Amino acid sequence: MTLRIRRALEDIQADYLAGNTKELDSLMRAWKGVKALPPDDPNSFFMIGGYHGEPFRGAGWGSSAYWGGYCNHGNVLFPTWHRVYLLRLEDALRSIPDCADVTLPFWDETSDESLNKGVPWALTTETYKLDGVVIPNPLKSFVFNRNIQDHLSPFPDTDYSKPKGYETVRYPLSGLVGPSDLAATQTHNAQYPDPATNTALLNKNIIAWLTSKIVVNGVTVTSNVHDKYARCLEAPNYTLFSNTTSQQEYNATAEVPVGSLESPHNSIHLAVGGFDLPKVMDASPLEGANGDMGENDTAGLDPIFYFHHCFVDRMFWLWQQKHGATDRLSIIARYPGTNSVDNQGPTPGVAPNSWLTLESPLDPFRLADAAAERAYTSLDCINIEAQLGYTYGPGSVPALPPPALTAAEPGKEAVAPAAAMSTKMVRVAGINRAQIRGSFLVSTFAVIDSERYLIGTEAVLSRWNVSGCANCQTHVETKAVVPLHAFDAAVVDRAAFEVEVHTRDGILKGPKVAPGAPHRRFQIEIR
Repeated sequence: MTLRIRRALEDIQADYLAGNTKELDSLMRAWKGVKALPPDDPNSFFMIGGYHGEPFRGAGWGSSAYWGGYCNHGNVLFPTWHRVYLLRLEDALRSIPDCADVTLPFWDETSDESLNKGVPWALTTETYKLDGVVIPNPLKSFVFNRNIQDHLSPFPDTDYSKPKGYETVRYPLSGLVGPSDLAATQTHNAQYPDPATNTALLNKNIIAWLTSKIVVNGVTVTSNVHDKYARCLEAPNYTLFSNTTSQQEYNATAEVPVGSLESPHNSIHLAVGGFDLPKVMDASPLEGANGDMGENDTAGLDPIFYFHHCFVDRMFWLWQQKHGATDRLSIIARYPGTNSVDNQGPTPGVAPNSWLTLESPLDPFRLADAAAERAYTSLDCINIEAQLGYTYGPGSVPALPPPALTAAEPGKEAVAPAAAMSTKMVRVAGINRAQIRGSFLVSTFAVIDSERYLIGTEAVLSRWNVSGCANCQTHVETKAVVPLHAFDAAVVDRAAFEVEVHTRDGILKGPKVAPGAPHRRFQIEIR
């Protein structure tokens, strides 16, 4: 069997600029084709994009028992469900005439090009010349060919409906167009009339998320998205690697935290979808932005979603190769993150409060086997080469930076700090997602010698109205852990720490907490 090769979009762009336009042309043609199909066509972008959230097909909009949409987040099916989701879109792209050889490229988010330039230009340019005709770039946005109705939010305070003709947006724009939000959105977007300027702002934001760092007493400390991708490759088992719920449970008591694939994935969603990194001083980030990638409800309707998730799937495959798991995965039974109502409600076709396994259905995706058509399961998509017929081409492999070094004197090599390093972590708990509209950030700051530093941000990709899901209500607590291992112990002992929750509706703040202090708002603890 000849494997299809999913290449880095940056490499396809380089071919295009060198005069070999065929691959990018075919990709654009395929995307133009699926977006032009009627919304009820099984291969239409509206249909496939809507599987992730709105318009809440199946039981999702008819019963508050269900999450709404088929996507799996915060549980062990997160990597495998999205793997099959990408395959379904790729099949649709390949169904367009003259596009049978199209594969879905990945946005190489940890490449030098992304770290220095941001989003690949093929995803942001306004137009594209295809077959001699200049067309709107099919990868930049999607114009809804049917309205989506928010069945779960009370009217009109948190209305998340969007009409036919609505065009998806990204940072710094807002896409809230419900009755109570439209006027504010129009006022906000009027401040950003130039697409080129907006793309520059988006790229600047992406670079900040990928590369942010601080310097304390001459020591560089990083806690950025690039490092989170690198850290997830070190996760010791699939359960902890696969999702934030299992990660949070483990880190609540761990001496050394682990990172899950879902955590940096969430960060990119929110970076594209309207959140910039919180400011160090008491100033809000850009207010009023609300792009579609930033909410589960509409993320799947922005084309950039699939290039982002193709990179996430590649990271999944890299983890499998690193840990000898290309043919077999295992789940820690009944661990947090293995229940259908962990983090979210059950998806259509899955019973509430049921245990998830590798045999759980990945609805609505169907596999025709020798006996009959049936739902895909995780067992059907473990080995992408042997089972699904594709592999990944060359790209970056993120690596953690070397241990922190002190600033070197001129002419001398940097040396490791002599002071004993801290073994403590900032642990944050008790944040109730049900009381927050949409996605949000949990940001931790350290105040050291009167200077305030942002030392960690956990992005929480949520939905617009969690309270509309009855089975989500017992799993609404968000936790975050920020390790302090890059700081020497003496610095940590004299520092104070603050936590801010940045939401679409403003900032929730907790007081300063010193090591050894009792729990406060958000249950902040340093130990």
